[in-house]
Amino acid sequence: MDFVLAIPLSVVLGLVLFQALRFLTTRNAKLPPGPARLPVIGNLLDLGHKPHKSMARLAKIHGPLMSIKIGQVTTIVISSATLAKEVLQKYDSVLSDRQVPDAIRVLDHHEFGIGFLPVGPLWRNLKKICNSHIFTTQKLDANQELRCKKVQELLADVQEHRVAGKAVYISQAVFKAIFNAMSNTFFSLDLIDSSSGTSHKEVMRGMMDEIGKPNLANFFPILRYFDLQGIRRRMESHVAKLFDLFDRIINERLQSRKMEGHVPKNDMLETLLSIREENNSDMMDNKGIKHLFMELIIAGTDTTTSTIEWAMAELLRNPWTLRKAREELDQTVGRGNMVQESDIARLPYLQAIIKESLRLHPSAPLLLPREAREEVELCGFTIPKGAQILVNAWAIGRDPSIWDDPESFVPERFLGSNIGVNGQNFEFIPFGSGRRVCLGLPLATRMLHLMLGSLINSFDWRLEDGVTPEKMDMEDRFGLTLEKAEPLRAIPSQPQS
Repeated sequence: MDFVLAIPLSVVLGLVLFQALRFLTTRNAKLPPGPARLPVIGNLLDLGHKPHKSMARLAKIHGPLMSIKIGQVTTIVISSATLAKEVLQKYDSVLSDRQVPDAIRVLDHHEFGIGFLPVGPLWRNLKKICNSHIFTTQKLDANQELRCKKVQELLADVQEHRVAGKAVYISQAVFKAIFNAMSNTFFSLDLIDSSSGTSHKEVMRGMMDEIGKPNLANFFPILRYFDLQGIRRRMESHVAKLFDLFDRIINERLQSRKMEGHVPKNDMLETLLSIREENNSDMMDNKGIKHLFMELIIAGTDTTTSTIEWAMAELLRNPWTLRKAREELDQTVGRGNMVQESDIARLPYLQAIIKESLRLHPSAPLLLPREAREEVELCGFTIPKGAQILVNAWAIGRDPSIWDDPESFVPERFLGSNIGVNGQNFEFIPFGSGRRVCLGLPLATRMLHLMLGSLINSFDWRLEDGVTPEKMDMEDRFGLTLEKAEPLRAIPSQPQS
């Protein structure tokens, strides 16, 4: 169900809700300007299938600080780098809480998952653990061989397609490799393999699909009690299966640690169990570990997969750029060789390609929704307490007042630039900024460069017969991440010397 299909049902239900009259025509004069609202449903009709694009169009009419009503939810939309800095930096302390999607509430995940916890003691402790023990340079360096092995397996899968003369579904191949790279980083094992991989992959895809679906309970909070679309029920089933798997893995590791001669593994699970033992703390009990790993896997797998698919699509659509990338790889790594993490710093053009892909196709085009903990005055307008705040990173990344020729794929714009992905440059915030910047950023950047560089250096690529760069479908599909609507299929061949 998309936003448009949700409209008829929301109208019928909204008309009989006892709270509906409060939202019929009420307008707060201090709210930022915005489009006229319909009774009950607010601006749902204005959003359509692609709300990031709809909000960008509305912002051209009503301004970069805009208010809309999504069902019963007052929403403030930020569409400029200047205002994004105000929200994500100046007022970060009071605008950092999260709007929690109903699907995330299953099995109390909103009370344990770091991405949706309110800013408070538990959130701070979990963030400290991630920054000090999990995503440090030392820890990531220690298990880079795990990631290297998964990239080798990805290349082996592509090689099988090359020998058979078959096209590769880029997202499918990359999803498996990234999922197993992350599961090895967490547990030192594959969660997608020949015996159990199909079921695990279906569970993960099912969870991502349910979170990404437009949910009436998010627009009309009173409907949370009814689960009319069955999203929470299906999500709970998926999460329970994943937690059962995590329980088995954690219990096996705990038993192994008790055995004489146990050799600690260089993975996140070992780190968290050691922290628990050393601090005699129940914060990292099995439940806490499961919620943390679930969130990191969902966030890391889907976003990285979509970014690599978009980057590959843009390179095939821009053959000159692809040739330039190969020249850099040839000179630095050697034609046909796999890229190593130690090579990334010496590949500025590859880095620029990743940045340009993220500028045009940010994985989270509206970032993750924030919620105002307190009322805030911004540019003479009021952001009311409890309002949802959306930062349209997609619109900011295509702002013609910031970027020359913003709709074109031009990696050169980042060469010699100090603009990075860490959220310090508000014209480019694909991973967010402030205290809610993506915690997995250090791991994500390694995986993106490692996989994309290896794919384009180990094989030549061409589109299927009948598909030309000019005819490529580059439409996106809004969901948990901004996916390519038409999955990319490309044919690998032996790289030419």
